[in-house]
Amino acid sequence: MADFQVVVADPESGTTYQRDVDGQDANRFLGKSIGEEADGGAVGLDGYTVEITGGSDDAGRPMRGDVSGPNLKEVLLDGGTGYKPSRDGERKRVTVRGGEVSDATAQLNVKISERGDESVEDLLGDGGEDEE
Repeated sequence: MADFQVVVADPESGTTYQRDVDGQDANRFLGKSIGEEADGGAVGLDGYTVEITGGSDDAGRPMRGDVSGPNLKEVLLDGGTGYKPSRDGERKRVTVRGGEVSDATAQLNVKISERGDESVEDLLGDGGEDEE
């Protein structure tokens, strides 16, 4: 059973909201890749659509959209997600996770792509805090 933390970004207000998602709601994200859209009801945004922008696994390895599948892969990077070179021309082999959401995903980053009728603030509460 998949469960992960979803960080929802609101591009209009610049606010982020963190939600723990498990069970059937988490299953709505499984198998989707970076750049794909999902129903916002999974994170408490009924009537909204969210777009997957990235994520990481339990060890902190980032998901990369240009690596297919959900598995780990060692890739030679010269910058971008997962590696920041300290000088020009520097490259490094880095272990990253593919861009597909799987059970190994611990955190998922999404942004609101289509808005619903109610405001985000009313649906998710205060920005940056979990309501428990």
